[in-house]
Formats: sequence, C-alpha cells, structure tokens
Amino acid sequence: MRERFRVVGGASLRGRVTVVGAKNSALKLMAGALLAVGRTRLTNVPNIVDVTIMAELLRRLGCEVDWRSDDGVVEIDVPERIGHRADYELVRALRASICVLGPLIARVGEADVAVPGGDAIGSRGLDLHAEGLEALGAKVLIAAAPQGLHGASVRLEFPSVGATENVLMASVLATGHTRIENAAREPEIADIAEFLVSMGAQVTGGGTSTIDIDGVDALSPTEHHVVPDRIAAGSWAFASATTHGDVEVVGGRAEHLEISLDLLAGAGSQVSTTPDGFRVVGPQHRPRSVDVATLPYPGFPTDLQPFALTYNAVADGSAMITENLFEARFRTVQELARLGADARIDGHHVMVHGVPLLSGAPVEASDIRAGAALVVAGLVADGVTTVSGAQHVDRGYARFERQLQRLGADVAREPDDELYG
Repeated sequence: MRERFRVVGGASLRGRVTVVGAKNSALKLMAGALLAVGRTRLTNVPNIVDVTIMAELLRRLGCEVDWRSDDGVVEIDVPERIGHRADYELVRALRASICVLGPLIARVGEADVAVPGGDAIGSRGLDLHAEGLEALGAKVLIAAAPQGLHGASVRLEFPSVGATENVLMASVLATGHTRIENAAREPEIADIAEFLVSMGAQVTGGGTSTIDIDGVDALSPTEHHVVPDRIAAGSWAFASATTHGDVEVVGGRAEHLEISLDLLAGAGSQVSTTPDGFRVVGPQHRPRSVDVATLPYPGFPTDLQPFALTYNAVADGSAMITENLFEARFRTVQELARLGADARIDGHHVMVHGVPLLSGAPVEASDIRAGAALVVAGLVADGVTTVSGAQHVDRGYARFERQLQRLGADVAREPDDELYG
C-alpha cells in the first residue's frame, strides 16, 4: 500500500534526536561479512528497509542472517560454500547491492551481479568498479577470477565510493600488495577499513586518498559498531536551521560535517558541539541564503543538496546550488515549485530566490533525501503538505515521522489513495 506523509506547517523543531549507524556503511559491512566463514555481528545498524533487503540478498547467497531491527543488531553466519549469483529482484531494488561484487570474487572466484537499481538521482556508471577489479585479475562482467586475485596498483579516475569499497574488499584476499590511489575518503570508507582490519586484513590509509592493502589467506568473523550516519545528522542540522529550531543531534559527529555546519553557522545559525553530539539553533528570523556546490568528501555531500534547496527556498536572499555529481538530482526543484519556491534550473545549477513562506500542496518524493527534504519544506509552508512516496524515505530514515513528532512537528503517515500528476 502506498503511503504519504501529511505535514502541517508552522512547526519549529526543538529537542533531541538520535542518529544511529550509517546506511552507507552498514549495507557495505553486511556485504563484507561474506569475506569470512563464521558469524559476524554488527551493532548500531539502522532500522531501515534497505537493511532488510540486504539481509535477504545474503540469505539467498546461502548465509543465515539474524536481523534484530529493534536492537540495531544483525548477525550474519557465512558458510564455507556460498553462492555467486545475486538475486536480480533484490539487486534491482538496492543500489548498494553492487558491493557484494568484490567480496564474492574474493571468496568464490566469480560473481554474477546485475546492474543495480535504487534511487532515481541519475546515472551512476560501474566502469570504475570494473576497471578496478580487472586490475586485480578479474574478468568483468560476469566477474570471474578462476586463478584467484592478485595485488595491483589501482588509480581511480574519480574517487567513487562504490568502486573504492569493491576494490578494497576484493583485494584483502588477493595475493600480494594492492594500492588504491584517488580513493574515496568518506568516513564510511574508514569504517569499512577498520572492520576489515578487525577481521585480520592488512589495510592502511582507509579514509585517505591512498589505501594500501597486503592480501592475506583468510579472514575471521568479527564484531563491529557501525559509524554514525553523517547524512542523517546533516539532515537534522538543516531541518533545525530551516525551521528556526533548536535541535541536539545525539550521536552526530560534527567533524564529519565540517563544511555543512560551517555554512549554516556563517548564515546565522548557532552550531556547537555537545558531550553527546552537536547542536544547531536556527536564527529567530529568516536564515541567510548560502551558495552550495556538491563535491566528493570532504566537500559538501550530494545527499544533503535537497536540504540545501529547501533551506534556501525560505532563506533571505538568493543562492546558487551547483550539483557536480548526479545529473538528475534536481527533481526536488519541481516539487518545491509546487509549494511556491522561486527556483530555476540552468544545467547543473539552480538559482534559488528565497520567499518568506511556502504554501502547502501535494508533492512527490523521487528518492530518500528528496522525500525527507520535502517533509521539512512542508514544515515551513502555510497549511497542509502531503508528500507521496513515503517508501523512499523509509529506505534511509527509521520512523521518520515519529522522530519529527518528538521534536514538535505535526506530521503523520497515512494511506496515499490519490493519483499524483
């Protein structure tokens, strides 16, 4: 059944909200468990739909998976013999499913993984994944390494997170030394490297642009606490600033969001660290507009771009939003325009002229972050806004409406029986 969020405008978010483990790390760590025979335990795992999909994917590869969603614990028991073909119905629903490619090649010597689905935010080519694995000795696609993988020097043309993860996880069981240059530097990469080291891998430089790996014969199962979700934390930071709120983000790590928080602070919000995370107090009046350009980490995250659009839609002044990573990530603009935002797209730029208040209307979520950002937009709109496509938001935020309710918002989930268009 399709569901939507019903949002009553006028709320100023206030209180404490807790962020748990990063979606973009937990899913990859679950895939990484395939590298070791035995039972691997992950804690601080977010209770989101994508984790459920990944758990089922691993089951169909032959693993036993115990996913205790309320506790944030997933235990994966990997047998000696696992399958090599990832179920297409699951792969097409989850972009992160491509990250089983590296572990499967490393463990089984072959992998059959279809081009994955996921969010509709533009093309995300797999050339870098293929080139990196081919450098290690795999023939792609269907990927196979009948003689085993060997160390290599791999330089990525672009610091792709997914390609870095796949090459990293494949190389830990390869023969010899591997160096990944121009690697992605996201905190989630550092988290995966730490996870692999705890399994017995020899990895240095995780979270930097150069990662060195010395292959080992076998790894051991482990227990690992997933790094906090910086995108969820950043979402709440922007939500607080946009709604003139006062929100403490418990579990959030300010050092993972330096550019984003600096932008908010420079535009009038008060940003401070706390013993449990960080706090964002929005300005009492309209926030000042901020220019944003998305870049690979440590630049401004593309996943927070929809929140920057919503923020600037009601900010004082005009701002240029530049999307450098995904060409279809401006779908949010059309929906914000339905709410009365003054925004115009020009190639990979959007010029936003802030207005004092948006107007409630029906809108549609096209992906996880767009959906959450549109709910925030509804909070600064006059009247009632409905955001269709709640299932998208469920893939990245656990019980999103309940978290907002605890911060004082009038947000509810309801059946979506209306045709949208």
